[in-house]
Amino acid sequence: MIDWKSIKELHVNKKLEQIIGGWYGLDIFYADEQGRVQFINQTDYPYKSPFFKLQMSQGYGHDWLESDVEKVFETFASHDQNWVQFESFFPQAFGFAQKVIVDGDVQGAIFAYPYFRDTCTSEDAAKVVAKMCECGVPEVDAKAAVAKMKKFSDKDFDNMKELVGLVAEEVASFHGEISKREARIMDLNSELGNKYRYHNLIGKSKKMQQVYHLLSKVSNSESTILIQGENGTGKEMVAKAIHYNSTRKDAVFMAVNCSAFNDNLLDSELFGHVKGSFTGAVKDKKGVFEVANGGTLFLDEIGDTSPSMQVKLLRILQEGTYMQVGATTPKKVNVRVIAATNKPLKEMIAKGEFREDLYYRINVINVALPSLKERQEDIPILMDFFIQKRCEEAGLPLKTFSKKCLEKMLDHTWPGNVRELQNEVERLVVLAGEDKTITPDMLSSRILESGESAGHSHSSSGGSFLKGVKTDGSLKDALEELEILMIREGLKRCAFNKSKLAKELGISRAGLIMKVEKYGLDKRAQKRAVGE
Repeated sequence: MIDWKSIKELHVNKKLEQIIGGWYGLDIFYADEQGRVQFINQTDYPYKSPFFKLQMSQGYGHDWLESDVEKVFETFASHDQNWVQFESFFPQAFGFAQKVIVDGDVQGAIFAYPYFRDTCTSEDAAKVVAKMCECGVPEVDAKAAVAKMKKFSDKDFDNMKELVGLVAEEVASFHGEISKREARIMDLNSELGNKYRYHNLIGKSKKMQQVYHLLSKVSNSESTILIQGENGTGKEMVAKAIHYNSTRKDAVFMAVNCSAFNDNLLDSELFGHVKGSFTGAVKDKKGVFEVANGGTLFLDEIGDTSPSMQVKLLRILQEGTYMQVGATTPKKVNVRVIAATNKPLKEMIAKGEFREDLYYRINVINVALPSLKERQEDIPILMDFFIQKRCEEAGLPLKTFSKKCLEKMLDHTWPGNVRELQNEVERLVVLAGEDKTITPDMLSSRILESGESAGHSHSSSGGSFLKGVKTDGSLKDALEELEILMIREGLKRCAFNKSKLAKELGISRAGLIMKVEKYGLDKRAQKRAVGE
């Protein structure tokens, strides 16, 4: 939504309003996307046109203006033209309106009002005076105001239209910059004062930034959230981040691993039991739902719950009530539930292993956590964080990773995700002993082996990649052929995203575009050629 107050205060718009008012005696006013006129109802509004000032001083002046604005927006809705010249409530008195378009949508309009066309006769002007008198305006005032209205020639109209168009462009440009700034501020705020962090989550990758942005939006809601991701991606940390950034942050956060109990024990753990309800129930016990009342309950591995337990969970999510084991009366509870799983729930629904109605109840908001192999740029940041944390805990001087060690760590696919990476860094701190630098020989064998496999894979793929390049002839021709092959394959791989490919190849986007044109690899140009 456009901030019209800020638009009104723009220096360039003030100057344009002065020019239009000084040259043509017109008032410039604004209407938002719903056709609501801005600022005119203010008692100290600085009118440029005596006619407009006199009109707005009347009891129905604002209603007359709104009817004109409504007529303009109806015209905009039925025509593609970005501007319209309209006859006002008073016959022969004209106004001009220009759309304000932002990102393809009409966000409002700029109005210039009022004027006569140069074809207006004295009889036409007399009709305007008569109409004003009918509306209660004294004749002498009406004649004086009408006499000061400018008659527009085609040239006057074109000049005025161009100036109003500049105002509309300035509004759209300013709003676009404000929107970008607000989006940037939101992104920065979502990092909570730390460039790559949200609560205890760490990562600068695009996928993690998207997670942070989503969490900043959902934390203060009361909606049920489903966190999905592989083991070791930090699902419980995300749940804690949501809780401690929500309105429930001062209440209890409870976490239960649903796969750690059999069905009977989980029933007692979640809902509690009354004394004597089963063998061993020697006293009443509160369940975690009751303990977490007013706070947040994190149900980890919800995909491992039995069908009967799913029914009970559905009831408490829908109605906020539950039955303790062995009880005869239900209890009411107010708990925000965050569920998590590493299982494909949709596939389980198809197999009848998970209730569809429960899935939609817990999946109001879905947070998908990327695996570590999908956010490789976060590995060095996480390594630095874990080694600093471990060295501080052990009272050791800060250690560093050698370049070769970092390369080996980046080559590993990390099937255990962040948890595996953290364990490996802690292990390296212990093995390094008094050494300040951690070297590849200290790494686990699985990481060394995966690095060798990756290197072999790269060389193998490189060999097959070069099969299409001729090795005879001049070096210059061979290099050019290789360049064509790399760019052609890269364009396909990057879906013709030249910015992305330029970054991969380590050249400027302009340089890549020149090479694409030189070798005739532009997809759109090829399509145009085929069409011709």
